[in-house]
Amino acid sequence: MIDLKRNSSVVKIEGKTKNYPKDTEVGDVVYITGNKVTTHKNETKKLAKEIEDLINVIWED
Repeated sequence: MIDLKRNSSVVKIEGKTKNYPKDTEVGDVVYITGNKVTTHKNETKKLAKEIEDLINVIWED
């Protein structure tokens, strides 16, 4: 569940909530260290590319 607030997104996982940076989107790579959450857009793009490449291999003629 994602509930967008003014300065952050609140995400509920296994009954626990955590504030995420406002620009966090579904599918983003995030690192959680203690109470600090960091969104990594470059890692997200890299992972999306890897997934796209794998899908292309599966659907090749």
